[in-house]
Amino acid sequence: MGMTLGTIAMMYLVSRSNWRVIFTISLLLLIFGNILTIFINNFYAFCCIRFITGIGGGFIVSLSYTVFGLTAKSDRNFALGIFFVLLYSAVVYPLLPFIFNSAGMTGLLIFFACFAVVGLPFVRIMPTSGEEHLDIDKNAVEIDWVNKGLALTAMLIFFVANFAIWTYLFRMGIVAGVSEQSVANSLSISQFLGMAGAFTCAIVGARFGRSPLLILGILGCAVPVMFLLGSVGALIYAVIVCAYQYFWNMTHPYLLAAMASFDPTGKMVVYATAMQFIGVSLGPAVGAMLVRSDSFTVVIYAGIGLLVISLFLILPPVIREANLAKQRITAIQHG
Repeated sequence: MGMTLGTIAMMYLVSRSNWRVIFTISLLLLIFGNILTIFINNFYAFCCIRFITGIGGGFIVSLSYTVFGLTAKSDRNFALGIFFVLLYSAVVYPLLPFIFNSAGMTGLLIFFACFAVVGLPFVRIMPTSGEEHLDIDKNAVEIDWVNKGLALTAMLIFFVANFAIWTYLFRMGIVAGVSEQSVANSLSISQFLGMAGAFTCAIVGARFGRSPLLILGILGCAVPVMFLLGSVGALIYAVIVCAYQYFWNMTHPYLLAAMASFDPTGKMVVYATAMQFIGVSLGPAVGAMLVRSDSFTVVIYAGIGLLVISLFLILPPVIREANLAKQRITAIQHG
């Protein structure tokens, strides 16, 4: 909830604050929030500290995405950012049980505080505002708010759908007849396919246009999940979750890059990040309401349906932006 509030607050602060100050405050919230948590024994005080710490995380994520969006090759840079987040997960998550067993929860909290300290030296090379950048995507145009609204709704629905599915993907495998260990192994391996998906976006970029890549990516999320409606073996389950992770993490940077192209100031990326975190919060709740005893059929159908809806919502603004960009380039060429 703190991260969601932080991203929503950045919708107001992004054009009214010094970005280096925001980065510094956010990192300090993460550092001292994690350290203070070590000494908290009261449940409500604990919740309060974690909420405030989450705000710092929300500031950092939304503002970092904004910086990516204000670069000339935003598709590639969003993809590289997501790739390194997934790489961090793949490297750090296996270490967490070792840290916990060796130093307990205190060790974990100190680790996260120290990791935030690593970010402080890099604050001085960040831009102070959106106006400071010099490398904006030359194709970025200002589209109307109707299309912007469609795009933001698409972002929200995309993440509601994916987190409704992702929350229960482990249980879906069990119900489909796969052993717990095989499901866990498949989900671990899928992390690397997620990295491959983000890396694919970094390599391909927008050279083929964003519309066909978004169609491929969103349908690539929906189609594999359909096969979980029946019984599957361990190998098929592994293929399903790996394909799902691949296309999800290939689509995410394209969505963010599309948002960046709708608004030369970078505000749309902040709004889209807020929609993303709201979707992350709502998705599991939506899934929980749709679960029927030990059946996830309704969750799967709802997730697929929402993914298709998000595709139909995102295509009009993407096509509109592409047409405006072409018109501007033609006008420049003709003087």
